[in-house]
Amino acid sequence: MSGPDAKRTAVERSRRGARYGAGTLICRTGPKGDTWIAKWRDGGRQVQRGLGFVHSRTHPEGLTRAEAEAALVRLRERVAVERAAEREAESKRVRDEQRRPLASVGEALIAAKRAAGRKPSTIEAYSYWLRVHIIDYFGPTPVSEITREDVRGFAAALERKGLAPKSRANALGTLHSLIEFAIAEEWATGENPVKRVPRPAVAATDPDIHFLEPEEVEALLRAVPDDRLGRVERVMYLTAAMTGMRQGELFALRWRDVDWSAQRIRVRQNFVRGEFGTPKSKRSSRSVPLASRVAGELDLLFKDSARRSDDDLVFAHPETGKPIDRSKLLKRFKAALRAAGVREVRFHDLRHTFGTRMAAQGVPMRALQEMLGHRDFKTTLIYADYAPSEREAEWVELAFRPAAPTAIASPSTTYPTAAKSRSISPSTSR
Repeated sequence: MSGPDAKRTAVERSRRGARYGAGTLICRTGPKGDTWIAKWRDGGRQVQRGLGFVHSRTHPEGLTRAEAEAALVRLRERVAVERAAEREAESKRVRDEQRRPLASVGEALIAAKRAAGRKPSTIEAYSYWLRVHIIDYFGPTPVSEITREDVRGFAAALERKGLAPKSRANALGTLHSLIEFAIAEEWATGENPVKRVPRPAVAATDPDIHFLEPEEVEALLRAVPDDRLGRVERVMYLTAAMTGMRQGELFALRWRDVDWSAQRIRVRQNFVRGEFGTPKSKRSSRSVPLASRVAGELDLLFKDSARRSDDDLVFAHPETGKPIDRSKLLKRFKAALRAAGVREVRFHDLRHTFGTRMAAQGVPMRALQEMLGHRDFKTTLIYADYAPSEREAEWVELAFRPAAPTAIASPSTTYPTAAKSRSISPSTSR
């Protein structure tokens, strides 16, 4: 074998490498000279590191094979120490993560909910249950160390506080969400301890609803202060009682949402905790009947308002054009109730007033569900007790009476004179 051929064979043999107990040593040819490459397996994965140039005339400072083998042994030892340190650091990090206190996990959960675009009211509810009840009870306890017995103790503590079953269920539900979030983030392992703790029995609906009789509504309207803000409040109270709209939906109502010709108000937004957003649920985006009296009062309010564009708020503060301050409105609402000599109710009970009156007129529960925007039909059924019962036998008779041709007269509707000329909303006449 000639000299060049022998050299080529030796180089190729060295390229394939020679296995030693400490790994594999490979000689790799490169444009600047041959180099030593060390290869070995560590924990199931392959490690490859360069050791330096091969000793030659071009690189007299390079490593001989014996020196490369010794360097490989030293390198493996050093990498093994580094890997052990990394594994220990990772293990410590996991231990530290799994010892995160509830407060830290709660902050991360709130941030995740906010980033996911949850409603401000939802974020505030999570914050309330965490701050007032959960963190107050568990303190700095790491989330990974909460046991089923701890959860039972928490449930008992909530009951001792005198919280209603629904409130206790909400607090336990928030704790469940918090631990599920920690498990998903690998800050806790195993089964969520809240899963096997019985929740308080919560009635599907509140049977003790409060509402105003028609005479009480009229007394309330007469007792509203005769000032600029009272001018807006009076129409708002009437609209709440005769449409069943929620307070946040009234705050967000704009002139473009009032359809005089179709006799409907379209609910598209709400205003809760200082922010405009979508209604409470998908079913809450709806249209509600616009009675002639409400249409007339809205028409007069429109004429009195200095802000009449489609995007202007219907029940805006008369001076700023922005939503009325909720706390101030509630104070004035309660003051008007007292001045009227009417029993104290919540603003939300104007919505119940609408529900009970509609049920009393025999409006079908499914139709009432659509008017009120209830997601769950069971919620609407709280008004079933107010539906008329004296005609039930007559309904059965009518339901099974043989079909016969009858003439049905179309009901006529009287619109306010001022609103009659408008096709869609006050803004269309401008």
